[in-house]
Amino acid sequence: MRTPELTIYVDGTCGFCVAEVNMLKRHDRHGALAFVDLATPGFADFPPGTDLATLNARLHSVTADGRVLTGLDSMQAIYRLVGLGWVVWPLRIRPLRPLMAWCYEQFARHRYRVSSFFGMRITSTAPHCDGNVCHPGSPFTKGLRDD
Repeated sequence: MRTPELTIYVDGTCGFCVAEVNMLKRHDRHGALAFVDLATPGFADFPPGTDLATLNARLHSVTADGRVLTGLDSMQAIYRLVGLGWVVWPLRIRPLRPLMAWCYEQFARHRYRVSSFFGMRITSTAPHCDGNVCHPGSPFTKGLRDD
């Protein structure tokens, strides 16, 4: 099995994110990408210098040599590796980066609403339990959206 060039940390409870992962998998003909679902029960495979709140705030990926990429840098690397670098070419234009970064941060913060708006809502049937109290959905999205 080939070692992936980039490991991407994905919110498996975000419909838009899951749809994007599925599209990337279809384009990843060389096995350059690996995906890790943050919503997996017991997830603890944190990249250096991160925690669940940090990973949940924006897209993170780790290169084969251990560099951690976030947000727009992560998106550029992902799309380039699957041959779709042209999709994110505006991210290479320095004067546009601040605006694009702000837009990305807004999307990341409101990704559940965006997913729902486009009919991409994922419902989890597996409850998360704290002691004797169980809550539906992912423990790291508790309080961020309606489950």
